[in-house]
Amino acid sequence: MYLTKHLNMSQSKNRLYFLLGLLVIYLLLMVATTFAQDATDTEYRPFPGIGSRNAAWIAAQLHLLFGSFILGVPMFAVVIEFVGMKTKDKRYDKMAQEFIKLCMGAFSTTALMGGVLVFILIWCYPKVMNKLSGIFGPTMIFYVILFFGETFTLYLYSYGWDRMQGKVSKMWHLFLGVLLNVFGTAIMFVSNSWLTYQTSPAIMGPDHEPIPLHDESGAFIGTLWQAVNNYTWMPVNIHRLIGNIAFGGAIVGAYSAFRFLAAKTREDKAHYDWMGYTGNFIALCGLIPLPFAGYWLGREIYMFNNTMGINMMGSLFSWLFIIQAVMIGVLFIGANYYLWSGMTRIAGGEIYARYRPYMIAIIVLCVAVWMTPRTLIMSPTELAAIGGANHPLVGLFGLMTAKNTVVNLIILTTFLSFLFYRRSGKTPTVGWSKVGNIVIAAIFGLAVAAIVTIGIAGFKVASDFRVNVLTPIQVIIALAVMILVTVIDLIMYRKAMRSNEINWGQMTDRSQYVLILLAITFTSLMGLMGYARSGLREAWHIFGVMPDTSPDAHTPLLADAVNMISVIMVIFFALVGFIFWLGLWGDKKKEEQPSIEAEATTGDD
Repeated sequence: MYLTKHLNMSQSKNRLYFLLGLLVIYLLLMVATTFAQDATDTEYRPFPGIGSRNAAWIAAQLHLLFGSFILGVPMFAVVIEFVGMKTKDKRYDKMAQEFIKLCMGAFSTTALMGGVLVFILIWCYPKVMNKLSGIFGPTMIFYVILFFGETFTLYLYSYGWDRMQGKVSKMWHLFLGVLLNVFGTAIMFVSNSWLTYQTSPAIMGPDHEPIPLHDESGAFIGTLWQAVNNYTWMPVNIHRLIGNIAFGGAIVGAYSAFRFLAAKTREDKAHYDWMGYTGNFIALCGLIPLPFAGYWLGREIYMFNNTMGINMMGSLFSWLFIIQAVMIGVLFIGANYYLWSGMTRIAGGEIYARYRPYMIAIIVLCVAVWMTPRTLIMSPTELAAIGGANHPLVGLFGLMTAKNTVVNLIILTTFLSFLFYRRSGKTPTVGWSKVGNIVIAAIFGLAVAAIVTIGIAGFKVASDFRVNVLTPIQVIIALAVMILVTVIDLIMYRKAMRSNEINWGQMTDRSQYVLILLAITFTSLMGLMGYARSGLREAWHIFGVMPDTSPDAHTPLLADAVNMISVIMVIFFALVGFIFWLGLWGDKKKEEQPSIEAEATTGDD
């Protein structure tokens, strides 16, 4: 009785906190609306202390990070719950429920940061918001409807978990999970239209040429759908959707590592080791196609405005992309290290250890090429020694044809690491296993040869042909290899003999620190790329339409951006750490409750 009463009180408190959060957001919006009534004459208002740009930057980035988490996590939570229902393994159901519990804490924070962001934008940039609301007004109303739909669906999905356990009830519960993801994805698509319109206020013409949506005076002459379906809307949607899945997996992995390091029992370590592996697997599933989606987005930016594309990759933000290459290298190296460490929990996994040095060498060399700039920063003496800013040999690695080639090689090497992990401890029973391995090796070999050959040919062809023909072929080859090899491997190992079960919980502490490192790197990378996407507009609120004449109308230096993103990251992980601590604290309270109830029963006797 005491335990049931206490749990009901805990759920009531959670509901109360969430409703209080919504009330605060409502009050902020009311105040912001009141302040915005004179927006016709007022262009800008200062934000005390840190300035308008920094205030909006912090609120927007925190809102985006938490929003990415609560969008990505329910996607794989529903898949894991479905697997649990099909396999009748309660462990999957428990893990999926724990994922959603993390979302409950992050959801209120996301909503609160969204309310703060709206308040700052309306207060500090009333004329800009007036312009955008005049174009996107109906979508903003739709956004609010979607938000309430997501809120109530999340509550039904979370608090109905234990009650909806029958076969029919479970199907309805899964339907709620799917509906939750539909609402979340729709919210992201709607809000992305506002952002991408500011960057590319045009639609794609018949010949892939941009058609402006404004006349010479800046008046909007298009339709609402044209403003939504602007040049970069769909590439950003796909890029963010994949990125959110990877980011959500990385944060879940960090949470699992935190709980693994704090666990006191073997059972808890085994559970959170399994959960950490799942988070890392999901992060890898998002990380592998992410460069392809990023390439598509970059290509569309080039097609929309060549100057913007040149600033992005070859001028203003070029060194930012060198930092991006370093961080993505850390992600791939860290994810591979975790997979190789995970093979130690499986008896028989050591047979693949001889391949690790070669795979490490391939990844490190490819990352080195990826992070090599085209133009080097050198002294006059050094410039004279090599005959210019571009090194005759190393400078070739700074071209995109070299970078696209090594990205595909890194992805294939990472896929091979996962293939070895999946095979560890298994012996195929099919008679054609040796032939199958030869076929798989031949597929990898031919693919690598084709990708490298295309990359070398890219140095000698026109850039349009390389961008529109050669690079997509490299992507298709890499994707085809992963799909084809996966199909062959699944058939080959469908009825394989297992040498032993996986010894969950037998992982080093170093592997858990790698999971935390991956989450930190993902967060930093998202902040840096957000700076790049917004900075591409330079001195424009709406590129080519509405100039930025505020006191903050300048593109921050890369050093200033890194400092700001570091501050945002510290705030984000402080809030995430608090949410993690609440989960750990709540579990400790639950462990103490049975003994309290037992004491009460003894006293009654």
